[in-house]
Amino acid sequence: MVESLNKKAELIAKGTYFTTFSAYGQIMIGDEGFEFYEDRNVQNFVQIPWDEIDLVVASLLFGGKWIPRFKIQTKRNGSFIFAAREPKRVLKAMTNHIDPNHVVRALTFTQNLTRNLKTLWHRRQSK
Repeated sequence: MVESLNKKAELIAKGTYFTTFSAYGQIMIGDEGFEFYEDRNVQNFVQIPWDEIDLVVASLLFGGKWIPRFKIQTKRNGSFIFAAREPKRVLKAMTNHIDPNHVVRALTFTQNLTRNLKTLWHRRQSK
């Protein structure tokens, strides 16, 4: 059995962890960190302490009315992509434990496209 990182759970919500395959389970926000436990296999879990989280990047659509997914970037272990049934509540609970300046919006499709085209243009100019 897996031992929880948290002593007290502040929020438990249904969520999805995106790896090679999607894992459906429970997201737990607590006093010690962020946790995800898969419904089918409890041995499949993610535990991230609050001091390990570097940045939370949220994808916003329709002016912030819909948040389809968010990515947690850690200081050492890469990034993890999650979706929650109630993403606003999850992100609000996370901002209680991490600096709100470290919760940012993801770039939109047009911003990504513009940035990539500028990069290609500058590479061609430098040759």
